[in-house]
Amino acid sequence: MIKTLIIVSHPEIDNSQTQQFLKKGSEEVDTTWHHIESLDKIDVLAEQKLLKNADRIIFQFPLYWYAAPFGLKKWEDEVLTRNFIYGDGTYPLKDKEFGLVVTTGMPLKDFQHGAKENITLDEAMAPYRAIAHLGKMKILTVFSVPQFWYMDEDRQMQLLIDYERYLSQKMPDSLLNREEWFNDRLNKFVSKLDDGDKFTGNLILDTFTNNKEDLSQLNDTLKMIKNGEE
Repeated sequence: MIKTLIIVSHPEIDNSQTQQFLKKGSEEVDTTWHHIESLDKIDVLAEQKLLKNADRIIFQFPLYWYAAPFGLKKWEDEVLTRNFIYGDGTYPLKDKEFGLVVTTGMPLKDFQHGAKENITLDEAMAPYRAIAHLGKMKILTVFSVPQFWYMDEDRQMQLLIDYERYLSQKMPDSLLNREEWFNDRLNKFVSKLDDGDKFTGNLILDTFTNNKEDLSQLNDTLKMIKNGEE
């Protein structure tokens, strides 16, 4: 089981529809939601212990002028000291996974050279990735949430599934790891059903299992074809 720590920064989180939606998603998987603006004070040793105990560390925040809110910057300056990250040579965060969940008020198409923002999200997130690199962490792709309030219900549900996978699925995001994640989630869902609904739930689970086997066979066939071409 992956232990995921979500370091959340938002100055008005109770008024953020996006963050409240994501919080509910995080509660469906094994995560620790840690909102730093809610802390009375920053206990450096306690915060560093949280980081040490996690397998996957996520920084989550809205994009303010191409960076995180001030709360995360202050937390970084106090918690992510040089000695803690790399200076003493122990590398306590080595091989832990580091990810970024970034919400934006602008569409993704604006975050490219020549577009309105004239910068990519990857470029804007470079300072955070640089810290993770110094700590010898495994860096995940950026998970972006653009213009949540414009999403219809179907897109929101897809976002919820993708977000839960980002928090708890084994990486890399391969077909096999996706299958394992969905299989685990479906088994847990069926186990919680009332007796009257479990028959239908098990039928769905059996269908998924059969389809998964078909996909695995297809994947093996594609690998064989690729190896033959090489």
